Amino acid sequence: MTTRILGIDPGSRITGFGLIAIQGNHVVHIADGCIQTHRGDLALKLKTIFDGITRVIQEYRPDEMAIEQVFLHRNVASALKLGQARGAALMAGILQALPIYEYAPAEIKQAVTGKGNAAKEQIQYMIRILLNLPQPPKSDAADALAAALCHGHTWRSNIGTRMVQVSPRRSVRSRSLRAWQGPVGQ
Repeated sequence: MTTRILGIDPGSRITGFGLIAIQGNHVVHIADGCIQTHRGDLALKLKTIFDGITRVIQEYRPDEMAIEQVFLHRNVASALKLGQARGAALMAGILQALPIYEYAPAEIKQAVTGKGNAAKEQIQYMIRILLNLPQPPKSDAADALAAALCHGHTWRSNIGTRMVQVSPRRSVRSRSLRAWQGPVGQ
């Protein structure tokens, strides 16, 4: 059985994605890239991320999605934007009924390089070696591939934690609309 894993490295300016396939002990690189947003309105940036991840999911049909958790920032505004970008990517996966798993940045780095505090260049180098790529992928795509590989290692050892699972029998939209009671004060 082959399992396709989509890794996501969320960002408000650049969101990386990487797709691998795992069959037994063999890991194959399928695709990677970056979704670049343009300056301006945050809502349009989030739509670009959502639409981009949705297109990737529809084109490559992954079985599962792995995403990096938000880490603490000293800059609160940056942390909020990162969380919103992550939310846009999560919603794309949820609406496509993908099981979604999350991993801490240090956990992803540890799985790929052996060091939880690895530099971006070390991650790019190891991704190139592990996936037998002719050149290292861009930094954000490498981080996304690292998330996918981390999940692949965890999945094979059967210790992953599912974060979100949408049942095909239940509609996310109808449940949330039933819960909404209308504007405050009515």
